[in-house]
Amino acid sequence: MLLLAHRGASADAPENTLEAFTEAVRQGADGVELDAMVCGSGEVVVCHDEVLERLAGLPWEVRATPWWKLQRADVGSSLGFAPARIPLLEEVLDALPPQLLVNIELKCERVGDGGLAAKVARLVRERGMTERVVVSSFNPLCLLRLNAVAPELRRGFLIDPERSWGVQAYALSPLVSSHSVHPFHEQCTPERVAAWRTAGLRVAAWTVDDAGRARALERMGVSYLITNRPGAVREALRTAA
Repeated sequence: MLLLAHRGASADAPENTLEAFTEAVRQGADGVELDAMVCGSGEVVVCHDEVLERLAGLPWEVRATPWWKLQRADVGSSLGFAPARIPLLEEVLDALPPQLLVNIELKCERVGDGGLAAKVARLVRERGMTERVVVSSFNPLCLLRLNAVAPELRRGFLIDPERSWGVQAYALSPLVSSHSVHPFHEQCTPERVAAWRTAGLRVAAWTVDDAGRARALERMGVSYLITNRPGAVREALRTAA
């Protein structure tokens, strides 16, 4: 089971920042999970929230704010860390060492994605990172667009625990996933994981910081564990082996 650092090592550094991804590498993560969205001037930025209230105490909507202005936002202090800034996706991809897996989540809850899928595909292709990247999204339309522009990229459907399980797991996931399915960890059972594996899909469970739950998911056959604490979970799994 591979450990992916959720928004970087976000328990120990401000989420979705270069500092968090550097810390994930230091803690020995196998890869990182990050959020990508298009900002007001068209660049792809790495950020989870549509509005920066929680992260920076600012009312700015990312999709309406240009990159030059977003660079002024401090997304570290409000989370209890040193000041930090929102990075571009290309900055993060260029900073990560070549052995790391990268799970890029396309953040878009609307029908139109502002070119997000195509822009992410271009950035990944330009860097020759196709074999290292898994692209996921809660929005099936984003994954369909990605398949249209870059069918070689591995796609994984994120299952929202607040929406219909049956529709997502049995109708949408087979339609849009080429590589993996990404359920909330509490939705994973041995039977469900076995069925996905039989269908040729890997399972990426989110978000797990508890050692006991991590061990249980590993026994089920989960392929990727998304965690805020990759170093601590790695050590817990190692000592329990």
